Amino acid sequence: MTHSFDIVPRAPYSFDYTVARFMRFASENVDLVEDGRYRRLLAVGRQLALATVTNTGTVAAPRLAVVLDSPSKAPLQLAGFEAQLRHILCTDLDLRPFYRMARKDDMVAPMVRRFRGLRVTASPTLFEALITAVLSQQVNLIFAYSIKKALVESFGRTWCRRGRTYRAFPEPRRFAVQTFETMRGFRLSNAKAGTLVRVGEAFASGRALRGLAALPDEAVIERLTAIKGIGRWSAEIALMRGLARPDTFPAGDLGVVKYVAQGLLGRTGKATEDEMRAFAERWRPYRALALAYCYAELATRRGASTPGITAKQESLVSAARAPRRRPRDD
Repeated sequence: MTHSFDIVPRAPYSFDYTVARFMRFASENVDLVEDGRYRRLLAVGRQLALATVTNTGTVAAPRLAVVLDSPSKAPLQLAGFEAQLRHILCTDLDLRPFYRMARKDDMVAPMVRRFRGLRVTASPTLFEALITAVLSQQVNLIFAYSIKKALVESFGRTWCRRGRTYRAFPEPRRFAVQTFETMRGFRLSNAKAGTLVRVGEAFASGRALRGLAALPDEAVIERLTAIKGIGRWSAEIALMRGLARPDTFPAGDLGVVKYVAQGLLGRTGKATEDEMRAFAERWRPYRALALAYCYAELATRRGASTPGITAKQESLVSAARAPRRRPRDD
């Protein structure tokens, strides 16, 4: 069964800069960017659909063409799949208030001109964002995403389309039923293995999920950090990437205390989390957006190559690449 429809994002919107984040690692097997198209196997309830999104507009007049292919013989829950895509690709956020604020900030003003239309992409669920954050604690992100790839291959639902297998991110119950020993087999520490199982249990039971989307940021962080192994950094990353909160600011991130502090503020050493949190107050209520543009600027200045993509794609990836190591949560 195939369905087609268009999504019209709020202008300005750069599809290329936004989806470039998914091109960072060759091991990525969920969010795929190929031939200028974004593809992902999505789940709404028990229904699966492969979404293919093509940019048919411009930054000033954006339009995305969506094709949904599904093995389901029942009518698709189209509204649910469209809502997921709008959330993942951040199509509905109005950037104009952020840009008005940014024009008054000497540091960010040139970045918003250079990367006009860049959005902060999201995971379809808070659960996926939190699992990804845990995997990224205190390790090289290439290593973290290789573990994510293995977990998806082992626990995620699949659909074979035209000779190719597409994979959905695993559901919470698939983590909840695993033993620590099984999870340790994915090159996870004892602490991380336990945390993934506990996160799966919390979300599968509904304890961690119920009503979170309606809560203010600090209340969400308090609920998430009640899960053993989830600290403030992981909760803030999940808030930013799972609930798409534009003002979340993970001040303890190494990218903030080191790379932003040194590369953009001219410090000779690392800043403290408190110092960077205080500095970022100037960007409220758009601290997550400002940070995304700071990371884009830093990546452009580094000009480092990215495994698995072409030189032509590198300029787009640089707008979305974050520094490679993350702090460890308690």
